[in-house]
Amino acid sequence: MTTEAIKPTTVTVRVRVNGSARQAEVEPRLLLVHFIRETLGLTGTHIGCDTSHCGACTVILDGNPIKSCTIFAVQADGRQVMTVEGLEQNGKLHPIQEGFTQEHGLQCGFCTPGMMLTGYAFLERNPNPLEEEIRRAISGNLCRCTGYVNIVKAFQYAAAKLRQGGT
Repeated sequence: MTTEAIKPTTVTVRVRVNGSARQAEVEPRLLLVHFIRETLGLTGTHIGCDTSHCGACTVILDGNPIKSCTIFAVQADGRQVMTVEGLEQNGKLHPIQEGFTQEHGLQCGFCTPGMMLTGYAFLERNPNPLEEEIRRAISGNLCRCTGYVNIVKAFQYAAAKLRQGGT
């Protein structure tokens, strides 16, 4: 038995995050959420529960919302990732961001990035949702502060603005 420490193996992960090519050497066991926050420095993606129940770590991977605490960074290699920082374009808030502001859809704000990204992806697929559909869409994202009423209103605000041609 040797007393030398075993050095972990690293792999190169190449991703396009919010439209920009990024790459880094990481341990294969690094979760995507930690890659985004610690390696790339994009701290809008939150770590809430480490069990995939809360949705605070939701990001968009190749157009689909996923909980970034459930996959390894190496699984995102060669793929497109969008974080909450990618919603704003050219200094202009996305309608889902405006909705959370206008409709008071947040209190502490911890769940908000995951909720917004869930909303972004949901409204891309369903531009005219019913309240019941919105509630089903956010069922994987927990908010411990609100009764979800204003979050639903924020989604409705964003849907209306997007239907009117807002970006």
